Amino acid sequence: MHADMAVGMRRARSWAGRFDRTTIALHWLTLLLVTAQFTTALMLTGGEDGPDGQLLFAIHRSAGVVTWWVVVGRIFWRAARAHLPPFPASMSKLQQSIAKANEYGLYALLILQPLTGLGDTVFRGQPFGLFGLTVPELLQPEKAVFHALHAAHIWGAIALALLIALHAGAALLHGVVLRDGVLQRMLPWTMSDA
Repeated sequence: MHADMAVGMRRARSWAGRFDRTTIALHWLTLLLVTAQFTTALMLTGGEDGPDGQLLFAIHRSAGVVTWWVVVGRIFWRAARAHLPPFPASMSKLQQSIAKANEYGLYALLILQPLTGLGDTVFRGQPFGLFGLTVPELLQPEKAVFHALHAAHIWGAIALALLIALHAGAALLHGVVLRDGVLQRMLPWTMSDA
């Protein structure tokens, strides 16, 4: 019994100062979905022509819809139930402000990207694949709107990639160089769990 209590106390201490498990799971699920979207987008160099292009676009669109719902869920979870540990005392106010701005920018783009992508698709005025189904043409083609949304989607993807790179770089800096526990707050395991 004494050994069980010690293990339980060690586990509780290992999660102190960390995000809650739901927040951590949603974070890594979002990363997986965004990775799938960037991968399919990079594979779509030839456009939607042919069966492979249509399949890749369908996967890309479907992952975009799932990403949107996961991010909306993350935002609601964060507002209502998430445990948000404070920044370490070693982080300056400027660093904290940059981290928050990066986080809010990521959330904004993760909400907007699927919307611009879906708008791009709908305003093409053609049937499209989504979750293994063929969605019929919903609107007449609107080239000006389509081109504007397509450009917004491309520029949004570039901005998202830059913010992700900044986010990952900062996490690695904190985890490998500074070793201040910031990276460990979002890992799906703790050092004592590993």
